[in-house]
Amino acid sequence: MTLENLHSDLERAHYLQNVLIGRATGGSGDDAEYINLRHYFQSNTDLASLLPEFVRKNRDTFQFWQFIKNAFNNYAERRAFIYEQFQPLFGYLENRSSIPSDYTISSMMQTFDEENVHAVWQRALKRRETDPEGAITVARTLLESVCKTILDDCGIEYDDRKVELNQLYRLVAVELNLAPEQHSEELFKQILGGCSAVINGLGTLRNRVGDAHGKGKRQVRPSVRHAELAVNLSGAMSLFLVETYLAVNGSNDSPSSS
Repeated sequence: MTLENLHSDLERAHYLQNVLIGRATGGSGDDAEYINLRHYFQSNTDLASLLPEFVRKNRDTFQFWQFIKNAFNNYAERRAFIYEQFQPLFGYLENRSSIPSDYTISSMMQTFDEENVHAVWQRALKRRETDPEGAITVARTLLESVCKTILDDCGIEYDDRKVELNQLYRLVAVELNLAPEQHSEELFKQILGGCSAVINGLGTLRNRVGDAHGKGKRQVRPSVRHAELAVNLSGAMSLFLVETYLAVNGSNDSPSSS
């Protein structure tokens, strides 16, 4: 397996662990792969502190070999030590990768529009942990795709070349009775106003730190937690819009009473 075939941080962590076990038990280990993976995790502010201390201290496999051969006399002890030291990183990555809402959103997006909307959602999930800038851009694309699909189905025209995400959402919100001014209850107005704020925020976030535009010297790089927030918010809002749209089309009830 090459590093290009590793599609998640969990896979990268397992591969790094295997490289070290190989080096500690008589193998040569791939020094270039170790250096690249070490740099990857060290550069990630969310993961660097979870790396085993010996990875943070040893810059290449030669330094690691000098450490491990003097610390433990046999292969079994070395394996057990490496497995134990990687547990905090694995525990964090495994818990982070398991988000119950992902399945609910995926199922609904697939039912709604498998070829377009669902495909965009899958790209967002794939990039959430490995490509924060790309994930933020795709999160915005997901909402745009959902809004345009609903508007197309409703026969509502919009300028596909100039319209902004907040304008698309505004058209959808009015059509689905989700605009704050369409409700008299203050609680509904507050909640629906918050939904509009989320849409505006995601659009701005994508423009500021996504990968859709060129960057200058003072660029701000988003971390994994920023990407997770953007993707999760986009997924939740997309789910709400799709479920409301389907409820409106499936009955005579208004969205506010569904």
